Amino acid sequence: MLFKGATIIDGTGVAPFKGDLLIEGKDILEVGSIASQGANIVDVSGKFIMPGMINAHVHITFEGDSPDPFTLLEKETPAMTSMRGARSLRKMLRSGVTFFRDMGGRDHVDIDLRNARNQGIIQGPEFMVAGKVLTMIGGHIWKFGRECDGRDEVRKAAREQLRAGADLIKIAATGGVLTPGNEPGAAQFNFEEIQVAVEEAHKAGKKAAAHAIGTTGILNAIRAGIDSIEHGYFLTDEAIELMLKNGTYLVPTFLGPYATYLGGTKAGIAQFILDKLPLVLKPQEESFRKAYKAGVKIAMGPDSGTPINGHDMTSLEVKRMVECGMSASDAIVCSTKNAADLLGISGRYGTLEKGKASDFLVLGANPLEDMEALRSNIESVYKLGQLVD
Repeated sequence: MLFKGATIIDGTGVAPFKGDLLIEGKDILEVGSIASQGANIVDVSGKFIMPGMINAHVHITFEGDSPDPFTLLEKETPAMTSMRGARSLRKMLRSGVTFFRDMGGRDHVDIDLRNARNQGIIQGPEFMVAGKVLTMIGGHIWKFGRECDGRDEVRKAAREQLRAGADLIKIAATGGVLTPGNEPGAAQFNFEEIQVAVEEAHKAGKKAAAHAIGTTGILNAIRAGIDSIEHGYFLTDEAIELMLKNGTYLVPTFLGPYATYLGGTKAGIAQFILDKLPLVLKPQEESFRKAYKAGVKIAMGPDSGTPINGHDMTSLEVKRMVECGMSASDAIVCSTKNAADLLGISGRYGTLEKGKASDFLVLGANPLEDMEALRSNIESVYKLGQLVD
């Protein structure tokens, strides 16, 4: 199938160019100026083609349209959670996300959803899963995580997630905004506990990610060899230097607190959450700007599934990154090429290049001129060469 006459935004960061895209089945055969040669032609003149978005921070089992997804999750059965998750997968795919990374759910429902998607039972993006978040007793997201204290117990908990089929290990290095009684910036796991979780992930050839808001927890995680800092709201110069030295990614998750803040009391957000948001919103933006300016590697991930942060809102995270000082071109790269690199799938996904997967979007407007095009002007989504209905 030959898509002819579009402006190609290939995800590598090079300038957009007029060209064609030739695909066969799940693969891209060629990108550039291509003769028809009897191919089935799709006229996309005046349109824009870019890779599908890759979302690096999702909670597919959380109902993001709700002001209180945790209570909903606690009350419903795992079967209902899986059905909600299947619906959310469809919403994500239709909104232009063709691959994502799930960062923790309940009772390994995320693993079942991934397997069901891979077996063709349900439709959605391809995705990786963390299983249960490793957290200290009473730590962030403890009701749905795997509580563990001390090196030996953390090691055991990490191995349990790998045995269950997790693609990565996620740990809570600090408290969180959404957990009652938690101070978001306070360190939770210590360096030694984080280190063994990272060690177990890396021994298995997998990556490790840290929920880390406060500075001490961020530094503990980076020094322990973590692959990505999720949130990173209180980044110091020392933390940024270490991230640059170690090649640690930042996933800034703007929509996590921002969408919740915009929802406010009118949306039914709990008061304990609203009380914490002023503590993190400004530092989050300041830390992002510093990290971006310094050249820290950044991947896009909005913490999809948190309150009023629905699974069809990923494009708003890309837009928010631009609003907070990132160039539109870099925001696209963070949402495609960089995210693929963080997930360890860049050999196959993230850019429109020969031999890569035929995951792409056809847009009616240029996202580099107005990021709203990623929300309101997606004309079609292709996943592994198949048009998403």
